[in-house]
Amino acid sequence: TLRSCIALLTASLALSACDAAAPPDPIIFQVVRTLPHDTTAYTQGLLFHDGLLYESTGRYGESTVRTVDPVDGAVVRSVPLDSALFGEGLARVGDRLIQLTWKEGTARVLDLATLDSIGTFTYGGEGWGLCHDGTGLWMSDGTSRLTRRDAETFAVQQTLDVTVDGVGVYSLTELECVAGTVWANVYQRNEIVRIDPATGAVTGVLDASGLTRDAGRSGDLEAVLNGIAWNPQTRTFFVTGKWWSTMYEIAIDGM
Repeated sequence: TLRSCIALLTASLALSACDAAAPPDPIIFQVVRTLPHDTTAYTQGLLFHDGLLYESTGRYGESTVRTVDPVDGAVVRSVPLDSALFGEGLARVGDRLIQLTWKEGTARVLDLATLDSIGTFTYGGEGWGLCHDGTGLWMSDGTSRLTRRDAETFAVQQTLDVTVDGVGVYSLTELECVAGTVWANVYQRNEIVRIDPATGAVTGVLDASGLTRDAGRSGDLEAVLNGIAWNPQTRTFFVTGKWWSTMYEIAIDGM
C-alpha cells in the first residue's frame, strides 16, 4: 500500500514526499524558556559562542552585527554596517566572524572580540545564510542550493542541491551547522529543515508555526521566522524571527 504523504511547503512550491523515498521526520521540540528580542533587529544570522549570542541584522541603513546576552536578551554591543551594505548570514571561524551581505558580493571578516572589520572576501551571486561545520563553510543564496566554501579563502569547494524526494527546496536562508547536519530556515515559511550534507536530502522538518503565532507575527510576510543558534553546552537551540519581540530557547527530542 502507498505510504501517506507529507507536505513540505517552501516559499514557491509545495513538495510531496511519498513512495520513492522515506519522508522527512517530523522534528518534535519543547520550549525551554523565552527571552526578549530587540524588535528593531531584522535578524539575518544568529549563532551562540562562549556564553554570548552573535546576531547579524539586515536592511539598508539599518544593518548591524551585535552581541546579545542570552540570559535577558539585552544587546551588549552593536556595530553598524555601511549604509550601502545589507547584512545577511553570520558564522564563526575561530576568533573571527564572517558576515555575508545580500547583493553586494562581499563577506566581511570581523574580529570576534571587538566586532571590528579586519578583512573581506568576495563572491558571486547573493548571500543569505552561512554556517561553519568545523572545517568548511556552508552558504545559502536563496535558491535550493548550498555552496561549501574554504573557511580561510572562501573559495568554492562543493555545491549541493537540497531536496525532498528529489525535488528542490527553494528559499533556503539562515543556516546552522550542528553535529554533521545543516539546519536551515525556509524564507517566509514556518519550517526549519534538517539537511544531510552528504546527499542534500532533507531528513527532518520542524514545524514552528506555533512560535510564529505566539510571537504575534503570523500575518506579516516580512517579520518571518529567521535565526537558529545551537548551544552545545545545553544542547538547545535559540530561534527567533525578523523584528520579533521574543526569542525562544527550544529543546529537540533526541538531541
